Amino acid sequence: MSETLRLGLPLLAAAQAQKHITHNEALLHLDTLMHLHLRSRSLASPPSALEGEAWLIAGSATGGWEGHEGQIAIWRSGAWVFFQPTAGLIAHVGDEALMILHDGSGWRETAPLMADVRTVARTPHGAETRLAVLETELSGLSGSHVDTPPLIPNRAVVFGVSCRTITQITGAASYDCGLSGEPSKFGGSLGVAEGASNAGVIGPTAFYAETAVRLTANGGTFSGGAVRIAVHCLLPVVPQS
Repeated sequence: MSETLRLGLPLLAAAQAQKHITHNEALLHLDTLMHLHLRSRSLASPPSALEGEAWLIAGSATGGWEGHEGQIAIWRSGAWVFFQPTAGLIAHVGDEALMILHDGSGWRETAPLMADVRTVARTPHGAETRLAVLETELSGLSGSHVDTPPLIPNRAVVFGVSCRTITQITGAASYDCGLSGEPSKFGGSLGVAEGASNAGVIGPTAFYAETAVRLTANGGTFSGGAVRIAVHCLLPVVPQS
């Protein structure tokens, strides 16, 4: 056996001359494949590359990548070096900000990096379950109540709405967080001091239209201040085919 079984790292032979060449080649392989970072997985023709940059080659490859579809290409010492992915290999795809895992027959998405909306499950036909945290800020509060833009999406299942007073609220003794017609649905008599916060959890509630969150003044009317609001919800995506 002249190389390792999984990653294909070259092995030293008994009484081998210039062992450092084989050893260094193995280190270069490891440097590529361990904590693998891919610039992209959507290109089929070689781009201009800096030393050490890697790509996952898309289908119908051309030019210097022809015949290497599905392989990892790294630019090293003025030439492309190719690696066949193996089961268990994990990679970060830079232009998509997500992680992918090779299961032995192909790549599967594991998860995006931290994001406002995250897909937690997907079928082969594109149906998805997404978890989302959708945030906005209301500043310069004025009047008896203030509405956000339509922050809750159509067909969302909402678990709660949280808020934080980020600038002292003036003109009101406290405020409620809720909806038109349900002013304290997500919390009542909330603090007006800077740093006051509330996690307004509710039983999962479905919304069938885009909906604004409303802040309602208590004991006066708003004359200033700012509140940051976040909707915590589940978003279903229908099959795409």
